[in-house]
Amino acid sequence: MGAENIRGAFLALLAMGLYATHDVVIKVLGASYPSLQILFFSSLLSFPLVSMVLMRDPTSGTLRPAHPGWVALRTLCGVVAGMGGFYAFSHLPLAQVYAILFASPLLVTILSIPLLGERVGAHRWGAVIMGLIGVLIVLRPGTQPLSLGHLAALIGAVGSSTAAVIVRKLGRSERPLVLIMWPMLGNFVLTGASLGLEYRPMELPHLALTGVIAALGLTAGFLLIQAYRMSEAALVAPMQYSQILWATAYGWFLFGEALDTPTLVGATIIIASGIYIVWRERSGGNSTNRPATSARLRNETVTAPKTALLQRLWHPRS
Repeated sequence: MGAENIRGAFLALLAMGLYATHDVVIKVLGASYPSLQILFFSSLLSFPLVSMVLMRDPTSGTLRPAHPGWVALRTLCGVVAGMGGFYAFSHLPLAQVYAILFASPLLVTILSIPLLGERVGAHRWGAVIMGLIGVLIVLRPGTQPLSLGHLAALIGAVGSSTAAVIVRKLGRSERPLVLIMWPMLGNFVLTGASLGLEYRPMELPHLALTGVIAALGLTAGFLLIQAYRMSEAALVAPMQYSQILWATAYGWFLFGEALDTPTLVGATIIIASGIYIVWRERSGGNSTNRPATSARLRNETVTAPKTALLQRLWHPRS
């Protein structure tokens, strides 16, 4: 393994640590405030940071999308993914949320069939089926009550995966500005409207923490950009699974959470399935678009925009 690959892998691990810290802050604030309120202020405070990045967009134009239907669906999926993720982190143990969200590469593989015209072979279908079994082991329906937090995590995974595949489908026919700004605006409107239903006044230190969420998400995104530029996607992509280690440590140290056996077993199966899919795509197994490695998955939220879109802004020729 070359020095560049090692540095890229290290940057990816660091990025995942920042993402995990991003989610820990969400959980800390979720103990005192509604999750949609946290998402509203986090996205509001992310506007100045993201706007500085958007100013680098080399293409001229407006916010009018070239494919309004697909952009509208991506916007809806991005907003739903953010809402689901913030709610799940506020109400479930960290490791359990990650185990469910790790199903995203499996869902991308399934969604790539109708949306990208992918042909999925028997090997990847087997990995998908095993991964979904892992999700059932984590959820263990019938042996524990399934809460709104579990449903929110599942919805977050589906929303993030669908948004990722739509970005791949649109390719470079839409400006990154359009694909980032519309979910931000949609999130701002919907979460802002929720404040009329439930709002709790925030102390200044807590409001500042919502800004920390925004800063952590964007910083981690740029570290991932550098990681993908230094290393092969097949090496960087599996690093997302290191978040389960961060989650276990944070959960034990800050929240007194223990990693139970079903979550550990289910997460192991899901992670193994996801890594196998990345390996099959890397080795050329019946994949034309390579959605899992190219999607650069991380459960997308407004405070953690899609890394592939940020890279198109920061390095237009990549």
